[in-house]
Amino acid sequence: QVQLVESGGGLVQAGGSLRLSCAASGRTISSYSMGWFRQAPAKEREFVAAINWSSDRLYYADFVKGRFTISRDNAKNTVYLQMNSLKPEDTAVYYCAGGPRIGVQVTSRLNYDYWGQGTQVTVSS
Repeated sequence: QVQLVESGGGLVQAGGSLRLSCAASGRTISSYSMGWFRQAPAKEREFVAAINWSSDRLYYADFVKGRFTISRDNAKNTVYLQMNSLKPEDTAVYYCAGGPRIGVQVTSRLNYDYWGQGTQVTVSS
């Protein structure tokens, strides 16, 4: 079993930056694709970004392209999401997720077996 714990959320002004971290424990995630999703109040959870095990395939939702960067450090069993040029509409709970079944179907949360508890990101205008 894999436990995922997100950190790095908080309150930031529009145009600011945050770096989210997702630390895994229980077993190594080095062979898993990993992703970030977010959920705003009264909205469905949506795909934000994903990365394959070797970091040579990166996937982004259109609304974060050019602003967010996903990365990972397999030696540290950790995944990151660098968020720049934040907008008020980026306000949401951000979730880290991963698993062995994702493949290239990175946008569907049904393919992710492991989820963190989420970290709140609030962007003020």
